Formats: sequence, structure tokens, C-alpha cells
Amino acid sequence: MGIVLVSTLGTTGLLLWWSPGTTEPFLDANGHRLPGSISQKLSVSINGVQQGMVIRGNDATNPVLLWVHGGPGMPDYPLTQQYPTDLEDLFTIVWWDQRGAALSYDSDIPPDTMTIEQFIDDTHEMSDYLRERFHQDQIYILGHSWGSFIALQAAARSPERYKAYLGMAQMVYQLESEKIAYDYMLAAYRERGDTDMVRQLEASPVTMTRGTPEGYLKVRDTAMHQLGIGTTHDMKSVITGVFLASWQFRGYTMQEKVNLWRGRAFSRSFGLWDQVIRIDLRQTVPALEIPVYFLEGKYDYTCVTSLARDYFEQLQAPVKGFYVFDNSAHSPILEEPSEAHRIL
Repeated sequence: MGIVLVSTLGTTGLLLWWSPGTTEPFLDANGHRLPGSISQKLSVSINGVQQGMVIRGNDATNPVLLWVHGGPGMPDYPLTQQYPTDLEDLFTIVWWDQRGAALSYDSDIPPDTMTIEQFIDDTHEMSDYLRERFHQDQIYILGHSWGSFIALQAAARSPERYKAYLGMAQMVYQLESEKIAYDYMLAAYRERGDTDMVRQLEASPVTMTRGTPEGYLKVRDTAMHQLGIGTTHDMKSVITGVFLASWQFRGYTMQEKVNLWRGRAFSRSFGLWDQVIRIDLRQTVPALEIPVYFLEGKYDYTCVTSLARDYFEQLQAPVKGFYVFDNSAHSPILEEPSEAHRIL
């Protein structure tokens, strides 16, 4: 018992020491803070709820990029320790933790505000805060996965707020995406001779009428990551690649790390998934009035790239760009930062 207690206390102490929750400043060649740079963690009231963010850029006068993360309830910012984007010299990047997620977690958030419409409205309110703070009439907005579902609608409804929309792993019609992914995984595991995974998938088939059964959702992340079609192409386990990695992330305090996982569960307890998967953006958002750029991973079956291309070809916009990253799955800007830097 004594050994277990000492070991537990030691691990906790190490995690506390490893979790300062600070944001690293930008330094010049002499090790001094870079003049005009910004590296800040803060919280502001957005539609009556305190919502946290990290703002980083080596020149605060650069265009602002609002990063709308995936999930719901799963910020991308903790992944940047392992997968740095190196975009801070192009943009002032705002890593916003959405309502209920990580830095914005609060168990007292009214349940009736955890709706798609509220997230879109929060995005507009956050955009207005950034426009005013940085004295920019328009900002860039990037949506990743679930975030692309929210950010695209925010841009469509209020184009005057944005210079351009960027969709990474663009969500289109998620039920159809899950059906394509299910068929792909079942065939892949049959070819591998993985009878256990085949049995689990066959027990909970995805259909366009039935939707995504609970059994499929339980095995989905494991099945995708083992095939390299999940968060990143090189991430073979969501446990080691996301869960354990989040506890090693130095940009959140221990309490913020706890809130990351509390927030993920909280954000997914309101039926948002069941609503989102049945909305086809090809029908509801046929056009945008601003430039549109899709950044897609060749191996992405979390939000299937072929559906994003289909949507892109139909989508009406003044300027369009579609970019496929050949060595990426669901997070190409994180997986191939040099190529993303070149494009952006």
C-alpha cells in the first residue's frame, strides 16, 4: 500500500510540475520576447458563458485566424505540442475552446444552450470580439471536422465578418460519411483476416436508414486508428495519440486537463451527434459569398474526403481551392505543416 501511495503521489506531482498551463512567448535571436508578438491565454464572456482561448502570433498585426475545433468538445490545441503548425508567422491564431470544452468547461452551462444554433451564434460573437480587439473588419475562419460544420454555417450566414473560409476535414453529410467509412473498414479488416474486428463491425452495421448504432460508435475510433484513417495517418491508437498525449501537454494546467475530458463527455451528452449526422450541407449551404478553401487528408475516413470533393464541386463561391494532403488523414495542417504553410 505504501509503495502504491508513493508511486501515485509521485506521478501526480510529476504531472503537476509538467502542467504549468502557460503559453510560451515568441523570442528573438537573443532570447528576448519578440516585439509585437502575442502569446496569451484568456477567458471572455461569449453569450453569457465564460469561454477560454489561447492567442498566438509572432506579429499581432497579422490577419486573425479563428480556429473552430472538432468534437464536439475536443480542442485541437493540445495536439500542437506533438504536431506544431508553424502558422504563427502568417496569422494571429486563436485556439478557441468552444462552449463546454476544456478551457470553457463549466458544469453549470444551461443544457438548453448546447445546441447547433448556439454554437453558430457563439462563433459569430467570438468573431466580433476578435474583430474589435485586433481592429480588423474581417478575419479568417477555419473549421475542423465538427468545427467545419459550425464554422461553414457561421460564414454562410454572416459573410461580412470573414475574409475567407477554410475547411479542414470538411464535414458534409456525416451519416453518408460513416456508411462509406464502415464499408471501407469492414473490407479492410476482412482482407487483414482480423476476425475479431470483423465480428464487432458486422454486429453493428451502419445504414442510411438505421444510422450509427451504439456498438459501432464504441469500436469506431479503435477501428479507424488501427487503419491509419483517424486523427492522423501515423496515429494508431486514440488512447496513446490523444488521451495520454493530452496529459503530457504543457499548455493546460492539471485542472484544465481534467476539464478537457469532463468537457468532452459533457459536450457529447446533448444529442448533438444525432442531429449533425442527418444534416446534409450540400442541401442546406449550397453557396458562400466569400472565398472557400478545403484542406483534406488522402486517408481521412473520419470525414470522408470524397464527400468533401463532391460538395466542393457543387458549392458556389467567388473563389475556391481544394487541396489533398497525400500523407495525412483527419488533420492535414497538423500532419503536414510545411505543405499547409506553403498553401496558406
